[in-house]
Amino acid sequence: MQVTRRGLMGAAAAALALPALVRQAHAAQYTWKFGHSAPTSFPLHIRLVEAAARIKEQSGGRMDLQIFPNGQLGGDNDLLSEARSGAIQFCQPTGQILASILPVTAISALGFAWSGYDKIWPALDGDLGKFVRGQIIEKAGLVPMDRMWDLGFRQVTSSTKPIRTAADLAGFKIRTPVAPTLVTLFKTLKAAPLALQFPELYSALQTHIADGQENPLALIVAAKLYEVQKYCSITNHVWDGHWLCCNAAAWKGLPDDLKTIVANNLNQSALDERADIARLDASTQAELEQKGMVFNKAETESFRAGLRDGGFYKYWRGKMGDQAWAVLEKYSGTLG
Repeated sequence: MQVTRRGLMGAAAAALALPALVRQAHAAQYTWKFGHSAPTSFPLHIRLVEAAARIKEQSGGRMDLQIFPNGQLGGDNDLLSEARSGAIQFCQPTGQILASILPVTAISALGFAWSGYDKIWPALDGDLGKFVRGQIIEKAGLVPMDRMWDLGFRQVTSSTKPIRTAADLAGFKIRTPVAPTLVTLFKTLKAAPLALQFPELYSALQTHIADGQENPLALIVAAKLYEVQKYCSITNHVWDGHWLCCNAAAWKGLPDDLKTIVANNLNQSALDERADIARLDASTQAELEQKGMVFNKAETESFRAGLRDGGFYKYWRGKMGDQAWAVLEKYSGTLG
């Protein structure tokens, strides 16, 4: 048999093309993007990666849920916009972030609404969660999963001074998420909130654009904020969690069996992630103290009084409506 240069080139091209054809034959029927802003060491990311692996296995490779952490696809508000437009399929906004387009979603994240998890999970896995999910589906162009993921109770940190009472917040330059309830809360307490997305937080503290910030302890560790903050004041001023939300059109177009696989695994990982946060809550303060942070327990009644006297609860009740407020107070007790 005569071997020609053209024949060799053709064989080489076929050999190069074969792996691509094999890959194409085994490509997922649905390749979706899930963007989030948390560090890769944070339980949210770890549990999402686990869920994605189970989804791929249980779907026989038909569904490939690709996880993009650490703000790779943008900050929380960017990701929310991208999911609503269909540029990505999944995002994980907190109730506060969703409130930028739908105020009622912040109802789980109002100042001093919760005394503990014994109130939170019955509410969010019960009537309050059902009410909020219905509002998101109806008005936001998104489909949230049934179970909320835990972010935790938020604490105030500072590079300049401990925050002991509400008076210490007067004029204090504090970074908040781009979240209406948190901005309003700190304005009501006469602080100077600066709304920035999470990927901008570390540099804002490092350059003293902001002197402080507020986040759960587990996220303070994961984002290494102890490197640029000295004091941590235990305020527990707000609890919030993540709604895992899918673009409504994408969800509608997914076969029912894949919907079940995706939802079941994300909801199972929500329970796993809640347990992770609970374990971290028990050990994180000691870890941060070892890294040099100085802790104090704030006198929070002054915060509560400042919010009541400043009209915080009255304002947000007006924004959210009496129906939503009644469902909240069924679990939280009377606010304001």
